[in-house]
Amino acid sequence: MTETAKLASNNEAWGFWGTTRHHADPAAAWPIAMQAVGEATGCPDAGVRDFLDSRYGRHFADDVANGLFKGLSLPQAIEAAVERWMTWTIDRRTARET
Repeated sequence: MTETAKLASNNEAWGFWGTTRHHADPAAAWPIAMQAVGEATGCPDAGVRDFLDSRYGRHFADDVANGLFKGLSLPQAIEAAVERWMTWTIDRRTARET
């Protein structure tokens, strides 16, 4: 496990952690998601944690749940969600807001 996977959620009620608990063990999903998002984005650990703890993390967890419903394993579902999210672009306004 890397250092990235060791940062704990600051929002276990909502965000990725809170949404994931309805579909999988968030303690198992969290380090996988931290690792996958960090590698895909190159963001610092705190940035990855903040993303996963945010409302966007909640929506990311919904995508992971969709993968689980399709029969993917947890790591495969997280990787599929990362791949999907990495294809999106944002406009200037969204960039300023986030």
